[in-house]
Amino acid sequence: AATSCLNMLAKRIPAAPRAMRLVVSFSRSMCASAEYDVCVIGGGPGGYVAAIKASQLGLKTVCVERRGALGGTCLNVGCIPSKALLNSSHKFHEAQHAFKGMGIAGAEGLTMDVSGMQKQKEDAVSGLTKGIEGLFKKNKVDYVKGHGKFSSANTIEVELQEGGTQTIKTKNTIIATGSEPVELPFMPFNDFGAKTCVSSTGALLLEKVPETMSIVGGGVIGLELGSVWARLGTKVTVIEFLDKICATMDGELIAAFQRSLKKNLKFKFKMQTKVVAADITDNDCTLTVEPAAGGAQEQIKSDVTLVAVGRRPRTEDLNLEAIGVKLDKAKRIETKGPGDFATGVPGVFAIGDCIAGPMLAHKAEEEGVACVETIAGKHGHVNYGVIPGVIYTHPEVASVGMTEEEVKAAGIEYRKGTFPFMANSRARTVGDAEGLAKFIADKNTDKILGVHIMSACAGEQIHEAALAMEYGASCEDVARTCHAHPTMSEAIKEAAMATYDKPIHF
Repeated sequence: AATSCLNMLAKRIPAAPRAMRLVVSFSRSMCASAEYDVCVIGGGPGGYVAAIKASQLGLKTVCVERRGALGGTCLNVGCIPSKALLNSSHKFHEAQHAFKGMGIAGAEGLTMDVSGMQKQKEDAVSGLTKGIEGLFKKNKVDYVKGHGKFSSANTIEVELQEGGTQTIKTKNTIIATGSEPVELPFMPFNDFGAKTCVSSTGALLLEKVPETMSIVGGGVIGLELGSVWARLGTKVTVIEFLDKICATMDGELIAAFQRSLKKNLKFKFKMQTKVVAADITDNDCTLTVEPAAGGAQEQIKSDVTLVAVGRRPRTEDLNLEAIGVKLDKAKRIETKGPGDFATGVPGVFAIGDCIAGPMLAHKAEEEGVACVETIAGKHGHVNYGVIPGVIYTHPEVASVGMTEEEVKAAGIEYRKGTFPFMANSRARTVGDAEGLAKFIADKNTDKILGVHIMSACAGEQIHEAALAMEYGASCEDVARTCHAHPTMSEAIKEAAMATYDKPIHF
């Protein structure tokens, strides 16, 4: 496209004095438009995966990304950098609190170099973003850095990051523009300034360990990032409007998780509480809160306040209304339904956080592949009933399928079985025995309806359950599958046994 046009111009100019360089630069916006089978707007997990898959299926593909770095929120300011900080802070906390019991002396006096921790995070992010660019080259996906928007259903105008514009003609467009943190009207973020009222982005950029932190919202993002800083010594207070943290997850498991946060990291929780005002300065942030049902107000002052009340789809500045793409009340792009990513406009599709469904990177990836397969005339498939969710704290919390609350609400007769990791030999041996595994199954058929795990490695263990559910397995199927000993995965087998019959070790 623009690159090839520039190269042709460059070859015709033997020397490169300043005046001629200006001609080349200006001519970039004058290049003839290129025509593609698929144009993907957005280079996050859903977008870049869709682009690679499209090219693998023989479709001429271009990906437009305005950030200038591939990987989207997940890789640049979300899932990946947060896991780097979670890993570093966990190792520091474990050294301080667990090493002595293993006979390792002297760890109590360790200190954390926050700048070093942040550098390790940035190095990981940089390497992975460059890795995606390498995958684009390997799979012959064209990559355009800039902000793309529709001028017609089959034409994308890109404001190039380096200046100028490029016109892309395409038979099909996949919108994969992702989401961004919700900003409360009276709490503007200062992520790149004082960092006293921050989004998840700002919480990843802190240059020193705050003495105190308030977290508005008791969801996954807030609890993960709160854990990072609590492990390093920050006193964390979580303010949640509802009577339950992580409201969509299984109640029994989340109750155990909340107890763990209180015990291990000294989290304080103010449940059924709302924030009504905020005084944000360059030094701190003072919140005015009151009971959700109304009542006496109080103030909470913290060095840093993290606002983690959810995310909203990023669907503005795409000129969607001009081509007839409709948005719902939440500003998500309307598609024909779960698993059908077509909008009301022929040749225009949408996936990931900008459509209905859980805002998860792996959900977006699955949708990207399925959408492209449909465009290529194949049969794309996403099983929305088997999409795992993970909280990457320590212990981790992972779920797939229906919660016990959802099963009850659906009127399904069910059985449940649990198994504590305290009864698992490997967990006890390595001193990481907090948590439990829980199965929920249809009472009449024993078919697995949901699995919920809290353990040191729940995020890895949950996939055994996901695979079983994808194939319609019963609890007995899992229980009669030989699991290696000693492993923490034996607890999964025992929980399945506890559901259809009885466990052996508890």
